[in-house]
Amino acid sequence: MKMEIVQQQLREWGELIITTASGESFEIHLGDTEFDAEQRMIILKVPEAEYLIDGDSVETITKHYGHKGGD
Repeated sequence: MKMEIVQQQLREWGELIITTASGESFEIHLGDTEFDAEQRMIILKVPEAEYLIDGDSVETITKHYGHKGGD
């Protein structure tokens, strides 16, 4: 899947779960995700780490719905 599709869907929805060709899943949000079109990378910045994801390795997108947290 092209990185631009991921970026478009994130802009429309605000929060996505993406799964890469290697089977890794990431929950990305507008506020913590950047797209580097030149290097074809998705950059996910969270408090614990910065993830560099091959922008064209995304195989699935899940449009994540908000929910109340469990106790």
